[in-house]
Amino acid sequence: MYIENSQLKKYFTNWLIGMCIIISIMIIVGGLTRLTDSGLSITQWQLFSGIIPPLNDLQWNQYFDLYKKIPEYKLQNFSMTLDEFKVIFWWEFIHRFLGRLIGISFLIPLIYFSIRLGFNKTKSLFFIFFLICLQGFIGWYMVSSGLIDRVDVSHYRLSLHLFLAFVILGSLFWHYLIFINISIPKKKINIYLPILFLFLVYLQIIFGAFVSGMDAGMIYNTWPLMGNSYYPDDNSVYNFFKLSVFNEPSLVQFIHRNLAYLIIILYLIIFVYIRLKNLRDFVKTIYFLGALLFLQIILGIFTLLSGAQILFASMHQISSIFLVLSTIYLVFINLKTNQQP
Repeated sequence: MYIENSQLKKYFTNWLIGMCIIISIMIIVGGLTRLTDSGLSITQWQLFSGIIPPLNDLQWNQYFDLYKKIPEYKLQNFSMTLDEFKVIFWWEFIHRFLGRLIGISFLIPLIYFSIRLGFNKTKSLFFIFFLICLQGFIGWYMVSSGLIDRVDVSHYRLSLHLFLAFVILGSLFWHYLIFINISIPKKKINIYLPILFLFLVYLQIIFGAFVSGMDAGMIYNTWPLMGNSYYPDDNSVYNFFKLSVFNEPSLVQFIHRNLAYLIIILYLIIFVYIRLKNLRDFVKTIYFLGALLFLQIILGIFTLLSGAQILFASMHQISSIFLVLSTIYLVFINLKTNQQP
């Protein structure tokens, strides 16, 4: 798409990349909220009233009393003090505040640019706004799963919440690439290889959320073997072919590990393809993507060996953001190449 007014185009693209940055921060804070077990500290949705945090001891105790009613406090954090509660409260509060900020920061400029550029150029962004609103609902749907019969949220709902966040981020970055001037390669890669690579990266994000949601990173803290064997010895191979495989922490970790190996293999196939076909326009992109993939794998290993220590686990999630965006860039320029006459 083309925007004739250069100043308006600058404002529009800066807004898009700004939204990508805010959503990336949101993903990072969301990860830290999970890693610090803070996600259930606010037990009500409070779409509008929740904008203002507790301002006095009475309000703090009201929030704390609500938290004392859920299983996480009764079964796990029954000795928690008010000061300790405040720590986990602030993580969840900041996470929800960022959600509201994203909604406002997206809707108001979207209306403005729709008026200036026309609805046809911005209509797909309204669907992204719908996804942002849906994400808020899914966030509460996730939290509600941990308020009655369990001490943690459902790992299925957690994975859906994280997956949708990356879908929103990827969609906004794709729109950003459409409106900026980037160099398009003259020759193409096989169209299916980068798309398959992106699919596997997103699938890995889902299983990463499973690992996080089930605390599966706190078991089998060895690499490359899981304990003393390649396959976890607390499960039979037969269980791997049951639907219950997604409820087994050791098997989920096993899948997460092996998906990483599969992603590496596919990356090497794409790399060799580019070198053999002498596709010079893709060389910098594939090297940069490889560096990010290597970093992601190393951080994943350190996260595992440390027993999901917060620093490594958070860095592992941060690097996944750059990996996804770089993969989307590869897919974008390859598809644009395919569209060349």
